[in-house]
Amino acid sequence: MYQLFEEFPTLQEGDIVIRRLTAGDSDALYNFVHDDSIYRFLPTFLYERKYDDIDRVIAGLYTECIEESLIMGMFYRDEFVGLAEFYGLREDVHKISIGYRSNSKFWGQGIATRILNMITDYLHNNTHIEIITASSMVENIGSGKVLEKGGFVRDVHNAYEDWGFDEPTVVDKWIG
Repeated sequence: MYQLFEEFPTLQEGDIVIRRLTAGDSDALYNFVHDDSIYRFLPTFLYERKYDDIDRVIAGLYTECIEESLIMGMFYRDEFVGLAEFYGLREDVHKISIGYRSNSKFWGQGIATRILNMITDYLHNNTHIEIITASSMVENIGSGKVLEKGGFVRDVHNAYEDWGFDEPTVVDKWIG
């Protein structure tokens, strides 16, 4: 990710901040990672669930994980909302994939749409990225609505991907 981000950005718009996680976020991240309701629509192999030691997870996000992805904390009114991720960078075609996962407490309030808009605006205005993609499980209707509100168009419906479950995961692929 160093090809895209010379330094880790902090994005702020009103009462929403997207920033690098710190050791001070470990309790909130621990509770988030151990809430299975958040992860029912997400791959099993996500980095924040790789280790039991949350401090190791936070440190690893910006050392061992940084080559493949950049994971940042999302905050609303200084409260931890969840995680935003930039991954799958393709320098040759100026493309990146994004993802977000948020605490169910914040679902249905428009916060995820605002966060998505902040991320896409940043990428389009501050980087050389031209193509932004995302994937969501077909059954995750809420995430699909967020992507639509954020200007994404569903490019592929009912595709099969390996998200680490016993069976292939049926997903929609989006482009914004």
